[in-house]
Amino acid sequence: MQQLSLGYSPCPNDTFIFYGLIHGKVPCPEVEFIEQLEDVETLNQLALKSQLDLTKISYHAFGHLREDYVLLRSGGALGRGCGPMIVAAENTSMVKLRGKTIAIPGQLTTANLLLQLYSDGYEDVLILPFDQIMNAVKKGQADAGVIIHESRFTYQQYGLKQILDLGQWWEEESGHPIPLGGILAKRNMGSPLINQIDSALRQSIEYAYAHPQKPQNYIKQYAQELNDEVTRNHIELYVNDFSLDLGNEGIQAVNSLFNRAEERGIIPPCELPLFTEK
Repeated sequence: MQQLSLGYSPCPNDTFIFYGLIHGKVPCPEVEFIEQLEDVETLNQLALKSQLDLTKISYHAFGHLREDYVLLRSGGALGRGCGPMIVAAENTSMVKLRGKTIAIPGQLTTANLLLQLYSDGYEDVLILPFDQIMNAVKKGQADAGVIIHESRFTYQQYGLKQILDLGQWWEEESGHPIPLGGILAKRNMGSPLINQIDSALRQSIEYAYAHPQKPQNYIKQYAQELNDEVTRNHIELYVNDFSLDLGNEGIQAVNSLFNRAEERGIIPPCELPLFTEK
């Protein structure tokens, strides 16, 4: 039995997706997954150190990891109306926020990548775990914050105002859905094993869709927000057809993001293919 380290976040979309895979509900012969649940920026940093065989990753981080990792077609977060949002304690504008301190959920998060692609002048960032950003903005520790995950459903409870939906900006600017996070596998694992895991991951998502009550206790065990409606909305927003298979539309979105980031010098160029051979 081959043991593989598998990293993903405690957010409801990931625990929903991976429940079947790590609880033996779908076949993946001769592989034992050793799961490690961490916030996405911790996963980014672990992957940079090559400490995980498989992991959820921010696409920003993947831009720096393409020499060593390939992308799986299943399990990721990509879609429309689901991007990061910039919030502040008072109504303001992005122009007025230039040069101000903006809290972000990690240097290598796609949230920060979108912020930097939006325009120059937003380099003064305060890095915090995603679930601490709203409080930091409310208390004045940052002039604004880039929020992700279920925070988009709860920021108004903190009295915060939406300044810009970065996902909406990206969709209008590029014409593509927004690539938030994907699932990576080490290239040296080889195509047969990578493809087997990719197929099992898709089956894990299909299992969760077919048996939505089965993962509930697992989801609640790790969820930052325990409200059932927020959790349900979170899963419905971040788990979609692109999670089952990126497809051509998803691949075009990823390539567009990387091309723009390479042009700005934010990520290094890479000629290797995104995926392993089928």
